[in-house]
Amino acid sequence: MAFLQRLFRHEAAGGILLMLAALAAMIVNNTSLSSWYEATLHAKLSITINGSGLSKPLILWINDGLMAIFFFLIGLELKREVLEGKLKNPRDVILPGMAALGGMIVPALVYTAFNFGNATTISGWAIPTATDIAFALGVLALLGDRVPASLKIFLLTLAILDDLGAIIIIALFYTADLHLNYLLLALIPLAGLIYRNRIGAHRVAPSVLLGVILWVLVLKSGVHATLAGVITAFFIPLKDRHGASPLHSVEHALAPYVTFLIIPIFAFANAGVSLAGLSPQSLLSPLPLGIALGLFAGKQIGVFGTTFLMVKLGLADLPRGANWRHIWGLGALAGIGFTMSLFIGGLSFGDAALMNDVRVGVLTASVLSAIVGYAILQKRT
Repeated sequence: MAFLQRLFRHEAAGGILLMLAALAAMIVNNTSLSSWYEATLHAKLSITINGSGLSKPLILWINDGLMAIFFFLIGLELKREVLEGKLKNPRDVILPGMAALGGMIVPALVYTAFNFGNATTISGWAIPTATDIAFALGVLALLGDRVPASLKIFLLTLAILDDLGAIIIIALFYTADLHLNYLLLALIPLAGLIYRNRIGAHRVAPSVLLGVILWVLVLKSGVHATLAGVITAFFIPLKDRHGASPLHSVEHALAPYVTFLIIPIFAFANAGVSLAGLSPQSLLSPLPLGIALGLFAGKQIGVFGTTFLMVKLGLADLPRGANWRHIWGLGALAGIGFTMSLFIGGLSFGDAALMNDVRVGVLTASVLSAIVGYAILQKRT
């Protein structure tokens, strides 16, 4: 029991579990269990009253529902970091912020170069812009003291800002047809959340209930429902009337469930690449190649290139104790897209064959990025 407790407290535990869940999905979807896997993910789950309500396949309950909790945690982390953490001082944000921006723009351009003029696949341009925090930090944690502590802070800040960029992209570019009546109704629970945050309400349960109502209405409106998780998090008070921190309490309690349950479930449901009919040439088609090169090469060029320009122009300094090899290795680790890349892929394409190509590109790039990043950073000189 003590061994398991130490194992789950290790910084790399979340990334390792994520890898195992993805591997399990690939194994299951390429054996006799494949039909069970597909049937389970597409089984209808309904919550209705008098015939009205929500009726969706299990895969959408995972991607729209469970991932809203994941985004809720991201929102809590963002609020905490802005108010009292790594994003509080603008000077500390400039370099990782610009590196994150470069690490989103260049991969998007790489993908677009391979898919320009293809009306079917061009909508996936945002897939390689994302970095998987758990996976990337997990690999960095395996390196121990072979990398300076400042590099972890740099990567964490970059990944947080990367997630913020992904949230903005989802809000602006992956919204379906709007139903303004539901958006107007969503203002009611939103007003309740704003009020409870303003008065520093101690109890979190009423805010969570308002967040659930907001999630349903946002889902019905056509805006992606996971954004309701972020919005709800922004209105969880940092400090209540008694000086305690509801935000810290909820974040601390929720993080293990997201890391060790929700994200592995998402990975198992979304990473099941079907190898049937797959050949080396399959990776060379524009969709998976654009994703793979966008993540693997685009992230390195974007993160390293932007950091290099900022430092050489005298606009920022390298993290304390870090050198250019460290920045190159960090740029490689930023190419581990996985969770958010697969999520955006699901928003981009409904076709099963295209989603399989997305999985091939994301998994290929993530594995290569992890190996190359580790190899670069494990050298002490």
